[in-house]
Amino acid sequence: MKLSKTLGALLLAGIVALPGLAAAETRLNFVSWQKGEKGYGDWWQAVIDEFETTHPDVKIDFTLMPRDGYSDAMITQFAAGSAPDIVHLTSFEYVTFAENGWLEDLGPWIEKSGMDLNGWAGQSVCEWDGKTQCIMMLYFGYIMAYNEQILAEAGITEPPKTWEEFLAAARATTIDRDGDGIKDVYGTGVHMVSANSGWTNDMLIYVLSAGGRWTNNEGKVTINTPETIEGINRWRTLVDEGLVPPGGAELDQLFIEGKVAMRLNGPWINAFLQKADPAIQPHLKYAASPMQPPLGGASNVLTLAAETPQEKKELAWEFIQLATSQKFQELYSELGASPAPRPGAVGPASFEKVPHMQLLIDATNAASAAGVDRMPKGLEAQNNEFTKLAAEQFQRMIIEKLPTEAVAATVQAEAEALQ
Repeated sequence: MKLSKTLGALLLAGIVALPGLAAAETRLNFVSWQKGEKGYGDWWQAVIDEFETTHPDVKIDFTLMPRDGYSDAMITQFAAGSAPDIVHLTSFEYVTFAENGWLEDLGPWIEKSGMDLNGWAGQSVCEWDGKTQCIMMLYFGYIMAYNEQILAEAGITEPPKTWEEFLAAARATTIDRDGDGIKDVYGTGVHMVSANSGWTNDMLIYVLSAGGRWTNNEGKVTINTPETIEGINRWRTLVDEGLVPPGGAELDQLFIEGKVAMRLNGPWINAFLQKADPAIQPHLKYAASPMQPPLGGASNVLTLAAETPQEKKELAWEFIQLATSQKFQELYSELGASPAPRPGAVGPASFEKVPHMQLLIDATNAASAAGVDRMPKGLEAQNNEFTKLAAEQFQRMIIEKLPTEAVAATVQAEAEALQ
């Protein structure tokens, strides 16, 4: 078939489309550890669905990457020049990418779009080297989920409110139900798998409760102080007495199976509780963390890679704008079962769907008021190195039964050397 000159010119101009000649489809790569999660995963999918509806010629390739090793895998992608178009990172790891110059300065994009980040929870963490390097997607505080039936069987009528009560409850609920000499229910759980931030995050829960920090407000390392050592020993007591599952793997799964009595975690714990067996689910309750101030801080961020082609960068920014809109921030509070960072984004629907929403708000406010964050001040750019070296030393402490004071001194010196 021959085309007339006029029709050919119109087609080249994009004014006329012939049947069967579809427009080229643009594909945006988006990698996340939250894909498939109940709650946050559902929310991401809702944002993607609306974006693709309003951008019919754009397809988002949403890919799962496991949380363990996520940062290392993303570093490899960025270093190889194959960064995702939509960049999702944990807040305590994004600085590594900013330090390498891999992230876009979002300041001009924010100004041009008129995005209002005034009062946006945790957004200050995204300011690095004088630039806005990301948009905060979650600032949180830890709460406690507990199995009311297991506590009641141990004679505990209400959830613990202090470290001493928590320790007593953990001891009372670590039991051998069937009498075979093997514990099948544990009082609580701590991360003890790979040497990563899971160790320092879990340990920080107890360090904070004893008045300690990894670093102080000026960024000085304070690991070998009496308060921090006391907090490490609180964590160590749980491990040494066998009050936690050995290895510390799949703690949330063990909790919803009725094999762990108390679980301290962030708002994402709600997604796991929804998967519990119907016979166990009615016994799973929420309470304020007995460790005060609660662990908390910034969680995860959205941003752009500096290397992304301009056309895709503009589309990825439109995706970020949609995700941070009032509509989807309200849905974030509802589906994610946690307060969204956008001010005024926790509405009646969120409280109706998430009965423990006020606990989450209170925990977030308590962590914020205490200036708590999992990423130690003064070690932001070295956070990955710090968490790995600390985890390795604390692993040695447990395996070789080393004195806490000696290990704290070693971690102190190694952390100072990083600065």
